[in-house]
Amino acid sequence: MDLSNCKQLRFFGVHLNFLAAKCLLLVVIALFLGTVLLPTFSGFGRVIRQNNFVFVHNRSFPLNQPVKQKFLEVPQIVWGLNNQKIAFARACLTARMLNRTLLMPKLSASLFYKEVELLKPISFDKIFQFERFNSICKGFVQLSRYSDVSNQSDIIELQKGSGRRWTLEKDLEQLNQISKHPYDAREIIRIVGKNPFLWHDHWPTRDYAKVFECLALVEEISMEADKVVSKIREIGMEVRSKNAMPSSSSQPVPFVAVHMRIEKDWMIHCKKLEQRLNISEICSSKEEIMARVGNIAGLKTPVVVYLAVADTLLEDNTVLNGWKDGLHPYEKKTLGVFDIYKKQSYLFQSAIDYEVCLRSDIFVGNSFSTFSSLVVLDRTQKMIKAGETKLCGSDVRWPSYAYNIRGVGNSPHLWVTNMSDTSLTAISYGSNHISC
Repeated sequence: MDLSNCKQLRFFGVHLNFLAAKCLLLVVIALFLGTVLLPTFSGFGRVIRQNNFVFVHNRSFPLNQPVKQKFLEVPQIVWGLNNQKIAFARACLTARMLNRTLLMPKLSASLFYKEVELLKPISFDKIFQFERFNSICKGFVQLSRYSDVSNQSDIIELQKGSGRRWTLEKDLEQLNQISKHPYDAREIIRIVGKNPFLWHDHWPTRDYAKVFECLALVEEISMEADKVVSKIREIGMEVRSKNAMPSSSSQPVPFVAVHMRIEKDWMIHCKKLEQRLNISEICSSKEEIMARVGNIAGLKTPVVVYLAVADTLLEDNTVLNGWKDGLHPYEKKTLGVFDIYKKQSYLFQSAIDYEVCLRSDIFVGNSFSTFSSLVVLDRTQKMIKAGETKLCGSDVRWPSYAYNIRGVGNSPHLWVTNMSDTSLTAISYGSNHISC
């Protein structure tokens, strides 16, 4: 029979000739095979999101195998509070470079430079707010808890070098390697080594500043800092009233904070640093600090000067003597807040002092101190966010100074952070190039 001349046939209730019906049947079969078989055998995959997992259908993965979130795990972070903040930021930026989430690290509540085994670990969320960090830093870097890991045995360990032989170039080369096969397939990359995130730096200052912006102290520490600042301003009010100076109830009484680095450990460190770098502008005596603070241009007196100093390492008990008339120095004991500090660990104490210095109307520190450098970075960011176009000058809001560098008329040198720096080296190691 000549099929081309055949009569119309019924197909799904529609009258079709034989050839049209045959073509339609082939199309239906092709669509069926494409729907059922192609997700498994085709190189063109489709993605389904379900229960916080991503399922990829292609020939590289069995049907419905989850592609899990990937993480970076780092060792306990050590040393001083601000070295720990820098190390934490480097761990975050490393995770970002590897397209991974940083597992919430352990910080160190105590301070031992050599006896690392004596360091008391403390969870990150005991110092900083976990949820707020992720909220502010969303889309940039993220933290996860270990409970978020689906398979904690899917780990590959990586020894990260340290010390003088481990160069910046070697570190960057290793980071590039671990972003590729076979490391990239594992759920967790666990970095091991001695303080591996303390030294090497591959990111611009603005990236670090973004991480630091996301760090908010837990309420317990913030409230203790509130008490200290309130006490300083309260005494400032008393000082002004004794000198018959009017005070505005709507404006808090201003105060100066001085990060006074004259403790025995610092003096040993800074003298060695001066010899190694052949720089004479690192160490400052008590007398030099007092003289330069007293020479700040436009400083309105009387004013309270809060001395942020590590009492346990201080051998000089005369830090309150010899200040210029109109400057009223106080430290923790004379301020009446020592009880707030003594019940806390080293890390808590340092965090409270940092917050007090950050909130001061004028800050004076040492440009080779990590503590001082990060305070100035935060204050610089604060001015930029407030829309300040002028950052250098005694008449700016929240001015900062470096007492170890001589300014005009034997005053401390004005200081802001250069936010265009290509690395954090000037802050991590200190510098006598301080922008203003």
